[in-house]
Amino acid sequence: MDLLAEEAQLARRAQAGDHVAFADLVGRYTGIVYNQAYRMLGNAQESEDAVQEVFLRAYRRLDIYDPGRRFVTWLLTIGSNYCIDRLRRRRMSWLTLDDVAFWLTSGEAGPERRALEGERQRYVQQALQRLPERYRSVTVLRYWNDLSYLEIAEALSLTEATVKTRLHRARKMLRAALGADGEELWDVETTS
Repeated sequence: MDLLAEEAQLARRAQAGDHVAFADLVGRYTGIVYNQAYRMLGNAQESEDAVQEVFLRAYRRLDIYDPGRRFVTWLLTIGSNYCIDRLRRRRMSWLTLDDVAFWLTSGEAGPERRALEGERQRYVQQALQRLPERYRSVTVLRYWNDLSYLEIAEALSLTEATVKTRLHRARKMLRAALGADGEELWDVETTS
C-alpha cells in the first residue's frame, strides 16, 4: 500500500473513532510538526505546546481532511497557520539560554566542534526569526520539512510561482543577514 493510501486509511479509521489509528498518525508526524514549530517560533516550550494544539485541531477537523492529499501536508498547513497566529500575537522573539542549549549537537564531536555548530545554528535561527512571517513559513516548509513547491503551495494556499518568489526573496534576506556564511548556506537553488 502506498503512503497516501495508508494515510487516508488511518485518517478514515480515526474519523470513525479509532484512537489507535490517530495515535499512529501522531507518532509518525510529531517530530515533523515539532521541527516546523520550533523553526518558526524559536522556542522549545512554545513548540511543544504548538504540537499538541496542531494535533488537537487536526483531530477535531478530521472531517475536512482530503484523502487525496498527504496527511503530513495537511498537518503542516495547520501548523503553519497556528505558528503564524502565535507570531502575530507575540511580534517579537527573544532567545533564552535554554533555547541555545537545545541547538547544541550531540555525538562524538568535541566541545569546540559543538560550540561552533551551536553558534552557526544560533545565527541561522536568529536570521530566520527576522524574516517576515510569509517568507519564514515557506523557508521552514522547504528546508526543514523538505516539502516540494507544490506541497508548500497547497499547504499555504499559494501558487507555485508565489512560493518560488518568496523562497528566492527569503534566501536573499537570509544571505544578507548571515553575511559571508549566508553564501555557503543559502546559495543553492533547488527545484522540485
